[in-house]
Order: sequence, then C-alpha cells, then structure tokens
Amino acid sequence: MVWGGWGLVGSAICRRLMIENPHTIIVASLRRQEAQSACQIYAQEAPHIQFLPEWGDVFVRHEFRETSRAELLADPKSRRRLMLDCIEKLSDEILKESTIYKLLEAHKPNLIIDCVNSATGLAYQDSFTGSSRVLRELDAARETGQLTDDLQTEIERFLSCLVIPQLIRHIEILKNTLSRFPVQSYFKIGTTGTGGMGLNIPYTHSEERPSRVLMAKSAVGGAQSLLLMLLGRTPGGPMVKEIKPAAAIAWKQIAYGPVLKGGKPIEIIDCPTDQALTLDDTFHSKMPEQGVHSNDVLKSVYIDTGENGTFSYGEFHALSSIGQMEFVTPEEIAEYSVMEIKGGTSGYDVISALDASVLGPTYRAGAMRDSALRVMRDLQEKHGVESVAFELLGPPRLSKLLYEVHLLRKVCGSLSAVLKSSPKELSRKVELFISRDRTIRTQILSIGIPILMADGKSMLRGPDVKIPSSKVKDVFKVTAEKIDEWADSGWVDLRESNFQQWQVRLKEMKAEIESLSCNETSSACHWNHAYWGDDHEILDPGKIVAWIFVRKEGENGGMRIKR
Repeated sequence: MVWGGWGLVGSAICRRLMIENPHTIIVASLRRQEAQSACQIYAQEAPHIQFLPEWGDVFVRHEFRETSRAELLADPKSRRRLMLDCIEKLSDEILKESTIYKLLEAHKPNLIIDCVNSATGLAYQDSFTGSSRVLRELDAARETGQLTDDLQTEIERFLSCLVIPQLIRHIEILKNTLSRFPVQSYFKIGTTGTGGMGLNIPYTHSEERPSRVLMAKSAVGGAQSLLLMLLGRTPGGPMVKEIKPAAAIAWKQIAYGPVLKGGKPIEIIDCPTDQALTLDDTFHSKMPEQGVHSNDVLKSVYIDTGENGTFSYGEFHALSSIGQMEFVTPEEIAEYSVMEIKGGTSGYDVISALDASVLGPTYRAGAMRDSALRVMRDLQEKHGVESVAFELLGPPRLSKLLYEVHLLRKVCGSLSAVLKSSPKELSRKVELFISRDRTIRTQILSIGIPILMADGKSMLRGPDVKIPSSKVKDVFKVTAEKIDEWADSGWVDLRESNFQQWQVRLKEMKAEIESLSCNETSSACHWNHAYWGDDHEILDPGKIVAWIFVRKEGENGGMRIKR
C-alpha cells in the first residue's frame, strides 16, 4: 500500500515497485480521482499487477476522509468531533473509525510506503493564525462582557488545528493499527521542511523570514522522525524506516498552459494608470472591487514539481542553482527506498541514523548501578525507612505494583509463602496489616494512591488521587467495570481476585527461575540465578515489577529492544 501514490514521489515508488512484480499495489491518495487515475495509468504500464485505488485524508476518521478540513471546521458537529478525536484519550472507537484503520482492515497489506508529506499537512493548518483569531475574539468578549458565538467557534477551530496532538494521535493510531495486521514494514518518505536549507531559506511562503509556519513544518518533520524511531523500538511492531530528502524534489512535467493556484487558474487582472490609488493613512490588503477583471487566465511555461508546487523558468532556475535548494529526482528516492525495503543499505535511512547516533545506556552507568543501589539500601537501614515509590515517575500503575509486592513481602516474607497461601488468606492478611501499620498506609495515601479494601466497595484515600484522572472534570460515574479499570491502573487492590493474579505472575516467575540450571553462567541469559541472588525467595519489589514490565507485555508492560 502506497500512501500518496499519485504524488511525485509516490508515483515514482509505484513504478519502481512494478519491477519487483508484487501481486497487488494499493494506491492511496487524498482525492478519489487521483487514486483512480493513477491506477488506470499504472495498470496500462504493468498489466500483470493488480492496482487498487483508495482515497481520503489519513489524519481523520473514515467518515470525514473526503471532506475538506475547511468544511469540517465550518460545521459545528463535525468540528467538535474532529477536535475530540485529537485531544481525547485514544479509545477503541476512535481507533477503529480512523481512515488508517479502515484502510488496513480492508486490505491487510504486507508493506506500507508512506509518501504523504505529513509535516506539511499538519503544520500548515497554522496554529499561529489560529492563536491570533482566538486573541481577537477574547478581546472582543472582554469589551462586551459576554461570550460570543465567534469566540466559541474560533476556540474550537484553534483546538482542532493544534499540530502536536494531531501528530501524536496519528502515531498512536499507526502503532495500534500496524500491530493488529500483518504489516511487516512501514516506510516513510519524510521532509526537512526547507528543502535542506537552513533558517535563512529565501522561500518563506510568508512575509516573515524565517516563516514560523515553515519552522513548524520542519519541527513536525523532526518530531515525526523521532516518534518513528520510538515506534521502531516498540516490540511487536513492523520494521520502520524513513528517507528524508534534503533538497527540492523535481520534476513531474514541463509544459505550457494555465498556471494554477489552489487548483484554479490565476485570473488576469489589470489596473490602468488612470485608476491609480493614492496612498493615505490606511492601507487595505483586500479590495475586491479594485482592478479590472478579465475573462482570461495566466498562461506560461512551467515546471510541475508535484506537492512542492508549479514553478516558472526563473523560479526553478534560482532554487535549483548550486547554493540554493538544488534538487533530487523522485526516481532516485524510489530507487533508494526499494533498496532499503529489500534489505539493502542505501545509507539514507534516517531511523537507522538516529538509532546509531543517539546516546544509549553506557558501560559506566551499568558498572555504577550496583553501588548506587547499595548506598540506597544502606541509607534505608540507617534511617529506618523503606523507599518503595513516590509517584513522581509514574504511571500510577508502577507505584501500585511496587507497593503490592512490598505488602506481600511484609505479610509473607518469601515467594514460597505467598504461593502456599490462598488468595482469600492473602487478602485478609494484607488488609489487617494495612489497618495496623500507619506508616505504610500514610506513605501510600500521601502520594495519591488509594487503597481499595477487600470488600471492593470501601476504600482509603487522601484528598487527591492519581486515578481516575481528567483535566476537564473531577466527578466520575462509578461502575463495577470502572472500579476494575481504576484498580488495575493505579489503586492498591486488596481484593481476593488481585492476589489471585499475583500468584499467577509469581508462579510463572518462579518456574522461569527454576527452569535455569544453577550452572548456567554464560552471557546467554540475563535473568539467571546470579541476577536473582542466592535466595530468590526474597520479594524485591523493583526486581519483580521490572520482570513484569519485560515479560508480561499483555499487562501493558514495556520492554526495551534496542540498547
């Protein structure tokens, strides 16, 4: 599946893929006509390959995919839905209604090549202009002392075009969708935003230099690359690669004809000298009645560079000169892309470059870790305290798990004792311990972690809790399902069912430890007897919770796969 398969780079990649004789190429483009036209052309060039058209905006839900953003923002109902899709917590409903999910659900592609200029699409919604509009309406509201409909509209428009929330939601949807379907590779054609030039780029798209909107485009392009690097470090996902051209991309066509702006021909406008205006104290940038409108359009020789625009001879001559943007051909991008997809090394994969250049864990830090932990143990013993969790690192689930292991150690003392007890007995013992030990109870409650009692209906808590959380409301409807969700996310849970889950975890951990030979001293296994110590019966909260995060991915754990 090629996203942006009608565009300059996308069409070159589709043509390069034809040489590899894939069974099917799904050509996805923003507009229906583009996708269908591209498939017709490609089918004539490679009749042995099946070409399937898809279309729509990949950044919105499927029902909105053919509606322009301007139309979506103009309608109160769709505007609100668009806004909530970006800023609400990702739900299964938002995920499954997204265009990306629907595309992959329908076709289940083995390879996705993303040629969509995401940074441009997101950054050029222009949050700076949106900010100015909001300030304008806020000023008006202050003067009149009331909230106007325009203010509400502009605030919602502004929230709907915030770039980073949209990019994050895009990556969230990608991550969750790619992991549900047999996608082996995700390949991105990215952008530097400036054609490889610096912030002194002369082509600013505005009166500012450098243009803040242009910098936003570059910022989003960089942010997307880093997020894709992290996506590539996520277990269970596809191979992730990106080629980021740092020059103008040209060209698609050279011709003579009407010059288009926004898809429409530029109208010829005249202003005879006898209609000259006198400059006075005010200047109006827009005067609809000014000038003489003709029935003709601007025609000239142009070079079509695809998404980057249509340029005149002079413009192309200037920007392609040495010392300016210069340019790279789409066929070169396609060739390097296919080289990477087939397992070759082009030297231009940005994700590999980031992986190779970021500073990861070091030998020195690893060598010093044991001494740091030893000093902390000595200080705990010296001051008579137990340092379990402060809920400064988060998420609350980390604190919850650490304290639950700590409580099991307090009431049972050893791994075997936990496994020999019944869940009901563990629940009763820990609840009794909590009721008698004020120190441990206050430590848990003071950091915002509530304690759900064994009956599942009563709880201990302080003035503030970490879960449930919302930035817009403080009151939540309580249901049995919500209690289970909140307890799993960040409550110390004294119910029998939770201790039954702990026994399942600890049995699995114990079996893993005992499956290893005591003579296993090679570098093949990190979680060996030496790691757990001579007495692996000791319930060490940090070790056990780290094991859960690494081994129990089904519990929303997280394992680092690149070091």
